[in-house]
Amino acid sequence: MGSSSSDDFSVLVLASDLGVDARPFLSNHDTEIQDQDHWHDCSQDFSDEDFSDLDILQFFRRQGSDKSGNRIIRIVGKYFPAPVVSGERLKRYIYHKICTELPEGPFCIVYMHSTVQKEDNSPGATILRWIYEELPSEIKDRLQVIYFIHPGLRSRLVFATLGRFFLSGGLYWKIKYISRLQYLWEDIKKGEVEIPEFVQNHDNVLEHRPLTDYGIEPDPLHLTEVPTSGYSLGRYEERLTSREFMS
Repeated sequence: MGSSSSDDFSVLVLASDLGVDARPFLSNHDTEIQDQDHWHDCSQDFSDEDFSDLDILQFFRRQGSDKSGNRIIRIVGKYFPAPVVSGERLKRYIYHKICTELPEGPFCIVYMHSTVQKEDNSPGATILRWIYEELPSEIKDRLQVIYFIHPGLRSRLVFATLGRFFLSGGLYWKIKYISRLQYLWEDIKKGEVEIPEFVQNHDNVLEHRPLTDYGIEPDPLHLTEVPTSGYSLGRYEERLTSREFMS
């Protein structure tokens, strides 16, 4: 046989039973995959990453507790600038907040969907599902309920038709729709969670125009307050017809 050329390759066999760490022998790509698999280790240090810009927005805040003793994470959808925050950074931020502010014990989420615009405030259902699926099972188990305040017609339809298939881990059954703030106080004492003024104003609009819940804006120009002449005109035509018949 001829001498081996530079194209020859060698095989390195590692004895896993000897407890040898194989990561130094793996390619950079394989090492990155392993690191991603363990990103959700609570011991991971996020102190080097600056989240101050997201903290200022206050779309994700730890607040009081509900009547069942679950600590509250308040999420205000309108405060989240979806076009400028990537899904990866949002995932790291959420996990950082949970690990530092809610390291143990049951918790709940109060999500305020009031006046949320899909293009401006929503990262997308696919990204939200991905973030939830990436969370450790221990955190998923600690999440007891999601209070979904002011769900729009579109949200209701999506969850009603695709929720059971799109959401896993029992998340579908943890969502509780709150169409009015008065129903939230059945589970949470007033003052335990801060309600932004625009959410209260939106609640007042829905209270006076309940069809807005279903995407219908009844009488936006308040035309019902203007007297119409249709009824009197009709009565006049009836009298005129009756006179002609009698003559």
